[in-house]
Amino acid sequence: MLPDIPSLRLLADVARLGSIGAAGRAAGISQQSASERLRAIETQVGLVLVQRAHRGSELTQAGKLLVEWSGDLLERADEIENAMQTLRRGRSDELHVHASMTTAEYLLPRWLVRLRQQRRVAVSLRAANSEDVVAAVRQGEADLGFVEGPVDTEGLSTTGVGFDELVLVAAPDDRWARRRSGIHANELATRPLTCRERGSGTRAVVESALATIGERLADPEVEFATNAAILASVRAGGSPAFVSSRASQADLDMGALVSVPVPELDLSREFRAVWVGGARPPAGLVRDLLGIARS
Repeated sequence: MLPDIPSLRLLADVARLGSIGAAGRAAGISQQSASERLRAIETQVGLVLVQRAHRGSELTQAGKLLVEWSGDLLERADEIENAMQTLRRGRSDELHVHASMTTAEYLLPRWLVRLRQQRRVAVSLRAANSEDVVAAVRQGEADLGFVEGPVDTEGLSTTGVGFDELVLVAAPDDRWARRRSGIHANELATRPLTCRERGSGTRAVVESALATIGERLADPEVEFATNAAILASVRAGGSPAFVSSRASQADLDMGALVSVPVPELDLSREFRAVWVGGARPPAGLVRDLLGIARS
């Protein structure tokens, strides 16, 4: 009388996501199909498992117990499924990683060196903005993704792997460079800045920080897809830009750029790993790399 793995996973997603519709989307089925499958589970086990409501759904006590009891089973099923996919693709010694720009440029090279020291592995790394990374993971193009800032990861599992902070940098002769006490957030709305493209974690963090105090960015003076291009533009006299403290540190130390404080804004952000499957990372190379990243 035990429900099958997809049914147990659907029930667990109702608990995790808070609605039948969201659980259905995570499973790639309609809300109606998800509701029918849940009713079939309840008929099969002879228990009411889900309390349905217009504003969402939650599990009954019996439903919560069934999800708790099946947690290890679902994790093991994920591991077996991923192992079988690896065998089918002939990629037992390959790892495909997509990562946001800052992670790809400043963190992953060190992590991948350590991984290759531990295991004989071929790794392909593609740098992209955070939204594109999440899309690649969902579509199966990446075994593992790394993102920064606010991005929709519904239906994926995530874990934090570090923190970072953005800084506003300007050329030494820029008018804001002389403002050592900083500038007010509302001044940012009056000046077009050098910006990352939409979909990047860096831009999302800045826009979110401004939105919390009722402000917004002005339309960009110019947009670039990499940290290197952003920094080169600002050094050449372009308008100021928000960049990772990791990316700008060398230029700040040499005096090629100046940090401009914006005291009203919280510009901290978390780097996160994302993957398809259960809360426990898939066994093998994905779990090995995440262990290195989190250490």
